[in-house]
Amino acid sequence: MDLSRKDLNIEGEGEEMDRETTSQAHSRDNGYINSRYSGAVRQKAYIFDGEGNYFNKEWDLTEGRGKEFCWYHVELPKWNQRLSESAQYLIDVLCPPMKLQDILSLVSNGPFCGHVDGALVFRVNSPGPASSKFTFRIAARVTENSVITVSLGRVPRLGFSPVNQSLLSEVPIVESPSSGGGEMKERGGTVIREHVLDFLLMMNHSEEGDNPVPKSVSNLVVHIIDTHVDHLQDVVTKLEIELDSMELEIDKGGFALKKQLLDDRRFPKMHLDLQRLLQVIAHGEQVFPRVKEKCSSKGWFASDDINSLEELIGRLRRLKENVGFIANRVTAIQAGLDSWQSEQINKKLYYLSFLSIVFLPLSVVTGVFGMNVGGVPWTNQREPELKEGFRNVMMLCVALLLLVLLCFLFPALYSHIMAWKRRRDMKRNWSLNRRSFLRRSTGVRERNERGGYLRLY
Repeated sequence: MDLSRKDLNIEGEGEEMDRETTSQAHSRDNGYINSRYSGAVRQKAYIFDGEGNYFNKEWDLTEGRGKEFCWYHVELPKWNQRLSESAQYLIDVLCPPMKLQDILSLVSNGPFCGHVDGALVFRVNSPGPASSKFTFRIAARVTENSVITVSLGRVPRLGFSPVNQSLLSEVPIVESPSSGGGEMKERGGTVIREHVLDFLLMMNHSEEGDNPVPKSVSNLVVHIIDTHVDHLQDVVTKLEIELDSMELEIDKGGFALKKQLLDDRRFPKMHLDLQRLLQVIAHGEQVFPRVKEKCSSKGWFASDDINSLEELIGRLRRLKENVGFIANRVTAIQAGLDSWQSEQINKKLYYLSFLSIVFLPLSVVTGVFGMNVGGVPWTNQREPELKEGFRNVMMLCVALLLLVLLCFLFPALYSHIMAWKRRRDMKRNWSLNRRSFLRRSTGVRERNERGGYLRLY
């Protein structure tokens, strides 16, 4: 089976293919409105029949009838943009019939949960640059027969795919460079490439093809919040894998790697990203319990979905603890690198102090013999008996240098001598104890052979 299309579906963060509906119903065309930002904003519209089937529909922002309900999703571009530009994107695709207060409630930063114009609106929009992978924005406007969501960039597993088109349901085989395509076809399996397998190992959830189709608006709300939590979990898992690999490289690496990590400020940047992630999780902890409280008072929200929301809130709290543990690991690694840097600086200062000690006698001697006073020895160069003055000065410098080095190395020599004495005393005590033990064991064996008794002291 050719997996080029599926590989692109898994890897492409911004590429989500338009797919047809379930096998139990015919599909409808998915229409897009020609707008000023049609190339930047992506729009998806679904209609659900309440019996486990869904269709792509036109972007008309109408609500469903009876058991039917609609879902309209807007995907904002993930590049650096001002908040006012994001608001203009939403105004272009959602107005009319939505009003300005609806747009502001969906696009503003920070956590929010409340009723706006008769609809339940909640958002978890973190501040920060939109291009950062640690900036998350998800907002929803929920009514009894329609849901409108806005996300920053693509949210994995948020959409739906036809049944039985999931890569996880395939029988995998290992791709081998020696085996040809004919042999793989005879085996009847699906080739899973290494980079695809690495990507699947980083995911904490299934693919879009495994998503159960919601049968009610409450199922859809739980699905939206579930995908948001899964998205956070994916980012945390990637951080853990990256941190593990970096710790292994630090253990194996030498001076150059540690210096590069310090110069790039890798771990302080990672710690800042973790703080942003903790802020997103904290916003979720504020919003989702209020969503559960407000939805529990609505008759069209199922009780099973209330329990699902409670489980998602618990997952979010455990995820917050896990991010805290990762932040502590990053802090510990950075502290280790700072300690290593301090040791390197101390070594360099030690070498500099050693050089200063070497040149200290020369500076003393030159200072003494450079005084403009009378009586300085070996300064009168015209007298023949003082022709060896330079040699005498050099010998004096060497003597002073040896004295300074002896004072400098005396603590180390003293510690080595004391350690040697302790080892010698320990060997002597061990040999004496061994001889005493051998004598006692020999005496006990002789008395046992004679049938005597052992005296107890």
